[in-house]
Amino acid sequence: MKINAALILELRHKKLWSQDELAIASGLNLRTIQRIEKEASASLQSRKALASALDVDTSALEYTELIKMKQYEYKTLEIKNKEGFLTGIKKQKMPDLAEIFNEEGKHGWLVVQILTPDLAQGVWSAKAGNMVAVMQREILE
Repeated sequence: MKINAALILELRHKKLWSQDELAIASGLNLRTIQRIEKEASASLQSRKALASALDVDTSALEYTELIKMKQYEYKTLEIKNKEGFLTGIKKQKMPDLAEIFNEEGKHGWLVVQILTPDLAQGVWSAKAGNMVAVMQREILE
């Protein structure tokens, strides 16, 4: 069963105990103490022995997973096309999207959505074809 290894390590350091001293105080094998601190896994009997030796309640040593919400920041990137993607029936050359997005990717930005506002509104002029890319990246603390 999962155990709060960080708390065991913290309490052991507060008592200025080595792993061997904790093993002696808890009645556990040194290898068991090493495994518990490394793998954060212990039997109920080991958890009880550690709680007794460290003077804490057994529930204090329970592992609780912290659910951390990821936070993102967003930006829009306007990709202009001087000639327009569509001018009447004739198709024009598109900007190099791979180059644009790879450059943004170097700074952690990911494409979420690409919008073509002019075309969505039914504008079929020579100015049509500009795109807006919605970008996101995770905010790292």
